[in-house]
Amino acid sequence: MPELDPKTLPAEQAYRLITGIVVPRPVAWVTTLSSTGSVNLAPFSAFTFVSPKPPMLAISVGRKAGVYKDTARNILATEEFVVHIADRPLLEPLHLSSTEHPPDVSEVDVLGLTTHPSTHIKPPRLTAAPIAMECRLRHCIEFGETRTRLLVGEVLVFHFRDGLLNNGKIETKELNPVCRLGGPRYATLGDIVTMQPVAQTEK
Repeated sequence: MPELDPKTLPAEQAYRLITGIVVPRPVAWVTTLSSTGSVNLAPFSAFTFVSPKPPMLAISVGRKAGVYKDTARNILATEEFVVHIADRPLLEPLHLSSTEHPPDVSEVDVLGLTTHPSTHIKPPRLTAAPIAMECRLRHCIEFGETRTRLLVGEVLVFHFRDGLLNNGKIETKELNPVCRLGGPRYATLGDIVTMQPVAQTEK
């Protein structure tokens, strides 16, 4: 069986390898505000939740040519951001929003997307996104030689499209989210398999 020693891999090659292994990944589509008030929009597939109470989300933001992405700089400066979940109809603008622009250029404007004012924070939320979560930064941790930043935000409020929330749970099929694979490849849910709940025993 072939094997690789990660110590021999450059950072970019290790990134390509691990993003092809850890699949599928949910995508956080994040809006932030720059120092000039420009709305930045970018997707991040190193994304998960880390706490249910209070609800907290984490995104991992790396550096390119030694410089952190606009999203990380904006979040650290303002401590506010909105995480959106995109559905299949939004796949093209989701993908195109990863195009790099100068900090004062708004991806929202470039892509012709509309926004709606947030309830508790200054960065706006995307009107078309089925789910938007207004977040305030709670933790920033750096990892590895590349000093990748894990940004953890507390969800201040959830916004849902009509029909997604049913008895406190998300109708996943109705949400129709997209996920990230390795490279410029994405996937949708495909088959949904429902298993019997596992019995829980008291400890």
